[in-house]
Amino acid sequence: MTHLLIPGRHHLLTSFQSTYIGDLLRNSLEHALDVQGQPLGIHDRVEDIIFAVTSANHSNTRRNPLPLYLRAMQIGAFTAGMHVRSLVVDVNDLPNNPDFARYTLRQVEHRIEGLILKPENTVVVCSTPVMELYERLGFRILPAELKSRNGEYTYKTPLPWEIVEAIASDPNWRTNPLFLKNAHPASQRIWKDYNLGDKVSVLFHDRMVGDDGDLTETRDYTEYVRALDETVELKWKDTSPFVRPGRIGDIGCGVGSWTMKASHDARFRESDFYGIDISARLFEICEQRRSNRDFGSDYVFFSRRNAVMGTVFTPNSMNTIHTGSLTHEIESYGGRLQLEQFIQRRFDELVHGGVWINRDVVGPENKDQIVYMQLSMDDGRNTDWDKNPGSDKLPDYLKGLSTHARFLRFARDFRHDEGYHVQFEVVKRDGAQYIQLRLQDACEFMSKKEYVDNWESEMHETFCFWDIQEWKAALESRGFHVLPESHAYANPWVVANRYEGKAALFREHQGTLQRMEFPVTNMLLIGEKL
Repeated sequence: MTHLLIPGRHHLLTSFQSTYIGDLLRNSLEHALDVQGQPLGIHDRVEDIIFAVTSANHSNTRRNPLPLYLRAMQIGAFTAGMHVRSLVVDVNDLPNNPDFARYTLRQVEHRIEGLILKPENTVVVCSTPVMELYERLGFRILPAELKSRNGEYTYKTPLPWEIVEAIASDPNWRTNPLFLKNAHPASQRIWKDYNLGDKVSVLFHDRMVGDDGDLTETRDYTEYVRALDETVELKWKDTSPFVRPGRIGDIGCGVGSWTMKASHDARFRESDFYGIDISARLFEICEQRRSNRDFGSDYVFFSRRNAVMGTVFTPNSMNTIHTGSLTHEIESYGGRLQLEQFIQRRFDELVHGGVWINRDVVGPENKDQIVYMQLSMDDGRNTDWDKNPGSDKLPDYLKGLSTHARFLRFARDFRHDEGYHVQFEVVKRDGAQYIQLRLQDACEFMSKKEYVDNWESEMHETFCFWDIQEWKAALESRGFHVLPESHAYANPWVVANRYEGKAALFREHQGTLQRMEFPVTNMLLIGEKL
């Protein structure tokens, strides 16, 4: 008896695959040609087909748009008439693992009791370079769509992923010739019934997230998770008075810290909690915490969804929506139009009397005012600020710079890829050195100068694009009533630990420089849908 192992993401199955596998089942494997062009010479019948569905734990991303259950449904319908046992095994993603084939085989053994796949009893059906991982383990390979791999891989028929890409690029995907001609009827039915083409199109045209669903690929997640957990007490203290019971959503929930606090609050013991995040890594942490029963309610649910490109909750359904340190990322990575759409969608999702609580960074009023910023030159090096030591050494390199030198680096790096240029001038006044610049740029630097561990990521992010009045106006223009408790403030911990002794701001007044109070750093904004 011989097993056929077909590894792949299996977001779509083709008519070619059906014909190819059908021929293998109807005819002896003895004369089937392997990837070397040699007959297999196997006399045994095919006992079963094992579909190893890789990246099974990922969905709702460009690289993996479909969840596992929809992929499995397609496989079930695809093999229904083949008269052979068909098995589906979920295989979670292991990024850049050179031993992924062995991991896949172990997962099959774990999922299916008594089934051990080895070169003596298994043939792998694969047409992509993944086959090389199995060849190293001694498995024979049936090439399926592969035409040649001399120099580069070429194919004699469209691969499933080519069809997915064609669907994503065609608003009339249901009648797309490549889809209709090549997709297997089982896949055509599932894709049409679940309207998958439209959903995949949104993912493929989303500028905000990467292929695997993260806003940025330069974030240190260990540092990020630690920071989220350490600051949740303050965030909950600020926001909890405004939370309304019922359906409570946390968009950009991170590792679920805020949702955890809400779920343990007795005021919300009858509420349902919904955490939404686009990041695969953070979603996995949330699910693990839920499995560990870290939350105070059984009615806590997490989803990987993109709240920027569409609604994530049913319209007129939510009593509370919370966002923390998220809206500035939308402006930074998606732009103004996406931020405005985000505001409108939160309004649409709330019930009448529901609230959106947005806690985030904020810009100062009078952003264009010219100020004089005095920075310490005694707390580090003032040379080689423009050196490029490499991403792994960058944090230690930046930590060694003085605050003044770190500003020079900031002025070079800040939103450079986005085409932004910090305009400044180093001037002398009354024997002292100052940096003359706009108040907004001064605040952008002061708010980021300590983020050396995530410098490359933070240099893409703008904090000070709107002041509190502009934020209020943006909400009111979309129907929100902004509660009077909404306010901007200077975080006292930030001022005491990051500003004092490092930076000082001055304004020109009657020919002299006057010391300014440190501007606001954060805001609490509560919009109610009346």
